Amino acid sequence: MSHLYDRIGDGYAALRREDPAIASAIAAALGDAGSVVNVGAGAGSYEPADRDVVAVEPSPVMLAQRPVGAAPAVQATAGALPFADGSFDAAMAILSDHHWPDRAAGLRELRRVARRRAVVFQCDLDVQADAFWLVRDYLTTFRPASMTMAELAGHLGAQRVEPVPLPHDCRDGFLAAYWRRPRAYLDKRVRDGISVFRLMPPADAEAAIERLRADLDSGAWARRNAAILERDTLDLGYRLLIAEY
Repeated sequence: MSHLYDRIGDGYAALRREDPAIASAIAAALGDAGSVVNVGAGAGSYEPADRDVVAVEPSPVMLAQRPVGAAPAVQATAGALPFADGSFDAAMAILSDHHWPDRAAGLRELRRVARRRAVVFQCDLDVQADAFWLVRDYLTTFRPASMTMAELAGHLGAQRVEPVPLPHDCRDGFLAAYWRRPRAYLDKRVRDGISVFRLMPPADAEAAIERLRADLDSGAWARRNAAILERDTLDLGYRLLIAEY
């Protein structure tokens, strides 16, 4: 079976690097879990080195980018994890569940295989649509169908939803990572590491980038976003959903 990241995942590991602030938040959410399954693991960012980790990833393209010494990986899908109930202290999924073919089934699978807790790092798109200038002002045609945070929490059984503000120099090149570095989005290589740009109609993406380029050159972007230019962190809707069983 072909997977999304077989098509868009080439070269991902070079752009999607672990950010220390996000890694720290994920580690805290995992608590004292000694064994962890990372579902939708990709190239292995955020897999804690001080715990026993098993990675699950369906895409051969992404599996091939896992570095030497990374946690052992199983090629499987989130909706049918090849593990017995309660096989791990914790299950985690980092910015991957929105790409799962059956998102609800995958979240329920996290619950099934985790004895003690499950942790999901994801974005509240309702918050982001208002808070993040790139989505609000430029990617105006990209409004994917998505679960609400309440729906995600319900499928996962999460009791807590914690905000994760992004640092201005975020190392992980996902959609909002460059919120204080707008010219980064003009770089096609940067955009190629962001699934939103790979999934949008090319004409829509190109039109959005040209509007951004014009606003940067004219100074309109800086005037419109002056309030964030001195901020060290910003809440752009990224959340940790934490379930304890």
